[in-house]
Amino acid sequence: MDNQSWISYFRELFKELPLILAGPVLRHTTPNSVTVWVALKAACTVELKIYNTAIAGERIESCLLSGQRSTVALGEYLHVVAVTACASGYSSPDSSSQLLQSDQIYAYDLRFSTPQAQINLQQALNCSTLPDINLSYFPHQKPTFALPPEQLEHLRMVQGSCRKPHGKGFDALPILDDLIAATAREPRGRPHQLFLTGDQIYSDNVAEPTLWIASALGDALLGWQEQLPIEQHKLARGSLEKQNRTCVPTDLPPGTRADIATTQAGFTAGLRNQRHKATSHLFGLGEFYAQYLLAWSPVCWAVNLPKGQQLYGDRQSIQQWNKSRKAIQQFVQTLPKVRRALANLPTYMICDDHEVSDDWNMNRAWCLRVLARPLGRRVVQNALLSYALFQ
Repeated sequence: MDNQSWISYFRELFKELPLILAGPVLRHTTPNSVTVWVALKAACTVELKIYNTAIAGERIESCLLSGQRSTVALGEYLHVVAVTACASGYSSPDSSSQLLQSDQIYAYDLRFSTPQAQINLQQALNCSTLPDINLSYFPHQKPTFALPPEQLEHLRMVQGSCRKPHGKGFDALPILDDLIAATAREPRGRPHQLFLTGDQIYSDNVAEPTLWIASALGDALLGWQEQLPIEQHKLARGSLEKQNRTCVPTDLPPGTRADIATTQAGFTAGLRNQRHKATSHLFGLGEFYAQYLLAWSPVCWAVNLPKGQQLYGDRQSIQQWNKSRKAIQQFVQTLPKVRRALANLPTYMICDDHEVSDDWNMNRAWCLRVLARPLGRRVVQNALLSYALFQ
């Protein structure tokens, strides 16, 4: 299929996918407030409730905190929200109430309201192709968490960084799911906080199969195609002239972006022998959005990646594609464990270089080179906007 056919394919696929495309991701937790982030395929008002539990988390009891918030539309099929539950009667999560305590397991639930229906969390997670999604470690099927203990020696923190889907070896983040599963009923024993200290996505050095799906998925999510400012050169009256033109991300196939990334955006130009890191660089806003969904959730991977033989004629390209394809398939296989862990552990994130580009803000020369170019500015803008919305 051509690019437009794949975009149409994803647009049709959204009709079959569940309401929740990624998340819920448990974010900031305090004694008087809890925030949960979620990405949806349709606009909703999202209600968050926090519950006390008994019998080491097994039994749901009274609702302690609640809150609701409407989603923000990022595209036709992408709506995000960070909803905060506060104590009843308090309008701000910064109030002095202390309803949540250490050494206690709490559960949370989400409800999604549209003009047509009220949808509970399990309904929003499941669909005909994904019928058995469960993000809980308990029979009640609600995600849980515990606040940090009062004594520092009992605090259990986890740190991670630099998560490249096609990197060497296995993704380490699924191990966190096993740690939580083994200690889910122990308020002091289970992990209390997760710190992801950069490179939660790679916008440079992207695997070709990942960019192949991210470009079409990104345009389908947005519902429109971004016009990237690309310069075109041509000979006119014996001299080389520069013309400005626009193209959309799907016009720039995986493995072909090095020249544009280095000469027109200015990325990696100050690094020796780094051209290979820009061959599939993310450019478009939709591509950045898609990259986050693909890193945190298996939902949008509901497509069979083609084999290299279906796309290329030369042996080297086929081998490179199939090698990356195998690594990506391995990565996707463990994404359900990553998704469950992020739903049950307060997660704090920070930006590093690869969320933008390998040499991001490396020196003054980089800033002058990249920010002086229309495409460089656009890519930095897209990267930082998506970082703010997702991280």
